[in-house]
Formats: sequence, structure tokens, C-alpha cells
Amino acid sequence: MKRFFLILTLTVLTGCAGNVHRTDAGQIPEDFVLVSDVIPDAILEIRYHTTFNFIGDRIPGYEAPVAIMTRRAADSLKTVSDELRAKGFRVKIFDAYRPQRAVDYFIEWAEDIEDVRMKEFFYPELDKAVLIPQEYIAPKSSHTRGSTVDLTLFDEKLQKEVDMGCTFDYFGTASHPGILPGQEAGAYRPITQSQYESRMILREAMLAHGFKPYECEWWHFTLADEPYPDTYFDFPIK
Repeated sequence: MKRFFLILTLTVLTGCAGNVHRTDAGQIPEDFVLVSDVIPDAILEIRYHTTFNFIGDRIPGYEAPVAIMTRRAADSLKTVSDELRAKGFRVKIFDAYRPQRAVDYFIEWAEDIEDVRMKEFFYPELDKAVLIPQEYIAPKSSHTRGSTVDLTLFDEKLQKEVDMGCTFDYFGTASHPGILPGQEAGAYRPITQSQYESRMILREAMLAHGFKPYECEWWHFTLADEPYPDTYFDFPIK
């Protein structure tokens, strides 16, 4: 174990920007944690450990249905969770740390134009050939740095996931968090006012506790002060 942590430390300190740190070690780095240990009441629906995702297969590297993050990001997410609990919500997490091997698999899948098994659920408006050019799929992901999370709200009173207007990992305009119905005369109206307001409850709580949003995905947030801004990890999720 000491050797593993030494290798990790040297990689972080000496690696160039964009470095990928690969390991098959059973242990996660010592400053990464299971989100459930920090936020015991978080609901986990780790989509890439299932076949209900935009590819339709369990994704390499997702060997257990758990969420892992850097300790700094998990602690910040705990403050978000506490604030939302006071408002009647729990956080529901779809993805957190993502191994680089999973991202590589996404690229391999995107280049196979014939495999469109999940098109009707996740990208009905788009030709699969545009997913890489339009950067819905990219060779690097902030998730792989360990301080990004994809999540939504769960309504405690109604005991169900809040309606955000489209599913997690939907490739299309409806995923953009700031779009309101009727912004322009005759404009495309992908979400309702209520769905928009629900997105803003999540967004405002995340921004208030140190996360920054991604303007193309209402569910995606990265810790602004992330500890590994240039390192892309590849240890499996176990």
C-alpha cells in the first residue's frame, strides 16, 4: 500500500498537465473517499454500473455501484446535502469519480456509428456521428479528476425524484440548465417553469458551497478548488 501511495504522490507532483494516472490497485488513493461514508443519506443510482445508460452496457471500471470523490469535494457536497435536507430534499447521485478507462470506452463507442441501441432514450434529436464533434463525448472528463459529481434532487415528502425536464445524460438542448420557456417568441421550449425552478434549487445550493456548473448539463458540477486539476485517474471503482 505504501508503494501505491508513493507512486500516486510522485505522479501528482511531477506529472504534466493532463497526465493520466493508471493503476489496478485495490485501494483508492488515501484522499479519496466513498461518498456514502461522508453523506450516509445520499441516494446512489450509479448508472454506469447498470445497462441503463447512453451506451446500454455496464461501463469498464465500474465494478461496484458506489460513488467516490476526493475528500475535499465530498466534504463540500455534504454541506450542500445538509442545506437541501433542510428544504425537504436529498441528493441523488448518478456519477462521481469516473476512471479514464470508462472515458476511453465512451470514445470507442461513439466512433461505432452503427451502435444506436439507446438513441431513443438519450439522444433522439441527434445523429450519433455528431456526439464527438459537438463534444457530448470527449477524450478527457473532469469526473476523472475526482471532484465532479452528477446529481439531482429527491423530494422527501413525495418520495420520488424531482422532475428536472429531462433525464441525466440526455444529449440535447433540454439538458442546458438555463433555458426557460418563452425566452424568445416562437423559441423551442424544452422545459417548464417548474422544471427550471427545480434545476435552480440544485444549482444555487451547489454554487453556494464551492461548486461550479457546466452550462450544457443541469446535473454536472465540479468543485472550483479541486485538488487535482491536471491529473486524470484510472483506478477502478470497487
